[in-house]
Amino acid sequence: MDVRELKVPGSWELTPKQFGDDRGVFLEWFKESTFVEAVGHPLHLAQANCSVSAAGVLRGVHFADVPPGQAKYVTCVRGAVLDVVVDIRVGSPTFGSWDSVLLDDLDRRAIYLSEGLGHAFLSLDDDSTVVYLCSSGYQPGREHGINPLDPEIGIQWPITSRSGFALELILSEKDASAPSLSDATNQGLLPRYDGVREWMNGLT
Repeated sequence: MDVRELKVPGSWELTPKQFGDDRGVFLEWFKESTFVEAVGHPLHLAQANCSVSAAGVLRGVHFADVPPGQAKYVTCVRGAVLDVVVDIRVGSPTFGSWDSVLLDDLDRRAIYLSEGLGHAFLSLDDDSTVVYLCSSGYQPGREHGINPLDPEIGIQWPITSRSGFALELILSEKDASAPSLSDATNQGLLPRYDGVREWMNGLT
């Protein structure tokens, strides 16, 4: 498995080696030893999610209060999505920056984003199926969002699907009405960089 750290510190792209023959394909989409070598600690698995989305569905930007936060290890087992990580840690040298990874059923990459980062993805195919391993369970009162179309962040979302037709973005009411990065900062919703680092230094 090849591992590449993204430009948002605390996030990585993981590309598995695939072994194919006339029967199909085999790959390891998660391997603890490789993960620990890259990240520095094991992934504590508390919940596993599966999301199926039509082309144009945009989910996020989602994040959770730290502690404990919610780290995510994400891959797309069917279809394709543009998966995006956003640095929302107040005080971070890269605050407000973002990076993306194309997750699809061809290269079968995964993305890992650690606690305190924002996460979003745009489905590029109908029935795109995303599965992700989470370090903590869903806690409604500790989960928040930022508008994924916030021009201050400036995420460059694709305008066409993987097959080339124009995408019409579809957001939930909650995501569409989520605050901007500036508003979330002013409301005190965002994790602080020093607090996230302190929490993560205690992970083993």
